[in-house]
Amino acid sequence: MKGTQTFLLICMVFVASTIAAVSQSSHVMTKEQQDALTPDAVLQEFQEGNRRFTQETITRRDHSAMVRKTAGGQYPKAVILSCLDSRIPIEDVVDQGLGDVFVARIAGNVINDDILGSMEFGCAVMGSKLILVVGHTNCGAVKGAIDDVEIDHIGILLAKIRPVVKQTPSTTSDRTSKNAAFVESVSQAHVDHVVTEIRRRSKILATLEAEGKIKIVGSYYDLETGVLTMRK
Repeated sequence: MKGTQTFLLICMVFVASTIAAVSQSSHVMTKEQQDALTPDAVLQEFQEGNRRFTQETITRRDHSAMVRKTAGGQYPKAVILSCLDSRIPIEDVVDQGLGDVFVARIAGNVINDDILGSMEFGCAVMGSKLILVVGHTNCGAVKGAIDDVEIDHIGILLAKIRPVVKQTPSTTSDRTSKNAAFVESVSQAHVDHVVTEIRRRSKILATLEAEGKIKIVGSYYDLETGVLTMRK
């Protein structure tokens, strides 16, 4: 009897693993599919992907197959500017796979000429339909900017956030990183500022957006819930 039970258990495990392997997605974006996308469609896909992420129903992917399929070319849907923070696995957060998104990561999700050039390449040359700026709760870079941290190149980076700190009002006199509400206000205002700066500093991207070919959107990620909220 025990031998039969063991055999049945082995069979069940084998069947389950086979089904799991078969259900893995190996789809990669094609040029035709990229061309057919609209900025709104990509944004909606990201929102639906984030819902899957928070509900733990993220797409199972056959990464080995996807590596082989994308080796000859790429047709990403979007360019994402995310903070360096290790707690934001941005492709998983919006449930995207290999070849789906360009990702630029930098502390404080600040904008600079190199990142702007990368965004222009992603959209004007490679056909991406969306630029998504991702800020987040409890951001260390924002806290550093609020507290006027000056440490070599860190201070240079934080200088890009300080103008937003100065412009952000506070309901109390405590304008330090100990004031959680103030940190959140600055963090969200900084996302909006980066979106504005992308449009102001890149004529190429501003023109593409005006023509309806791309959208530039800010978003805010909650480290506690995994929810990504679009700003505007």
